[in-house]
Amino acid sequence: MNLTPSPFAPDHFPALPPVKGVRAATGSRGFYAKRGLTRDDVFLFVFDKGTHAGGVFTRSATASADVLWCREALTRGNGRASALVVNSGNSNAFTGARGVLKNDATLAAMTAALGASREACFLAATGVIGEPLADPNYVGSIMPELTARLDAPDWEACARAFMTTDTFAKGAGTQREIGRTRINVSGITKGSGMIAPNMATMLAYMFTDAAIAPELLQTLTARIAEASFNAITVDSDTSTSDSFMIFATGASGAPLITSEADPHFKTVEEALLRVALNLAHQIVKDGEGAQKFISIRVRSATDDRSAKRVAAAIANSPLVKTALAAGDANWGRIVMAVGKAMEPVNAGQLAIWFGDHQVAEHGGRAEDYDETIASAVCAGREIDITVDLAVGHGEAVVYTCDLTHAYIDINGAYRT
Repeated sequence: MNLTPSPFAPDHFPALPPVKGVRAATGSRGFYAKRGLTRDDVFLFVFDKGTHAGGVFTRSATASADVLWCREALTRGNGRASALVVNSGNSNAFTGARGVLKNDATLAAMTAALGASREACFLAATGVIGEPLADPNYVGSIMPELTARLDAPDWEACARAFMTTDTFAKGAGTQREIGRTRINVSGITKGSGMIAPNMATMLAYMFTDAAIAPELLQTLTARIAEASFNAITVDSDTSTSDSFMIFATGASGAPLITSEADPHFKTVEEALLRVALNLAHQIVKDGEGAQKFISIRVRSATDDRSAKRVAAAIANSPLVKTALAAGDANWGRIVMAVGKAMEPVNAGQLAIWFGDHQVAEHGGRAEDYDETIASAVCAGREIDITVDLAVGHGEAVVYTCDLTHAYIDINGAYRT
């Protein structure tokens, strides 16, 4: 499949800060060989002793075997983390008992190669659904090779190894000072289609050398997901493999943060959220066939949850997305999407803005509405839409992209 690069694709992969206590390696198991491609399709991350993990995963009723294992491992291991293995090319979803055998073999290979406990090892896979591997140890067999090559992470190589229909590798990072100690945060993600979050979105991993207690890290991971990866949509489809995890090694030497009352908590939370939002936005900007990045802000809802439901209804509407793809300022479709969300709204006071230009007010077209101005906003690469429901103080933002014919082309040829 030949993919046209996203218009938002960066000129180069960003320089991410090194994270102490993390080593990584990439390799190829030939998942893409039948397509005539030679590329890395597996990565291994290994963490220093004392690393904690937090994770949120898809709520899909057909979640992959890997997702089911990660949920179990986080609970059984009390948030301890030693290693992470991810492959692309096969999602190990809807593979029944054979999917469990694949995981058992991979985990056995990880524990043997690393001397780690099974409950501290995490797995993920992305790719075609419903295709079991003929050899359960297909991924596990590469563990000795990867273990022998562990080194400081090549973030770009890792980000490329789990790409599927992505047109560019996605990474982000930042640094902060805690007292006299510098902490680092780096993250990678993949995702382009089948993006409609339901607890987490596609595959995303963040790493920090800050020290965070496991229960607090789990709470923080869920909160960050809600404001970033759970606030994006490309096509309204929730993946069977959605996973978002944060690994905190504590290797920076900064003091352990055990509660939100800690004076350094907000600094760490802001750094993690900044990176997560950057990664989430990159997924939308690489949405399959996308040409535009769209922010939907809903305010004055009964509460934040209601605001998010309305914003998601707008962001997932094919009619809204196709209109914006064509640069059509059809604000009536926003009105439609608000109504179908079935959330409280004062229709007589409903107001809508395209950028800074108000297109609707008092339940009708704005008195100063100008089609030329509204169309100019919709013709841009990045579009901001604001909706005021006039019923309360709830607010939320959902990020999406337009829907073009290229989305059909990509998904019609996904397995060929």
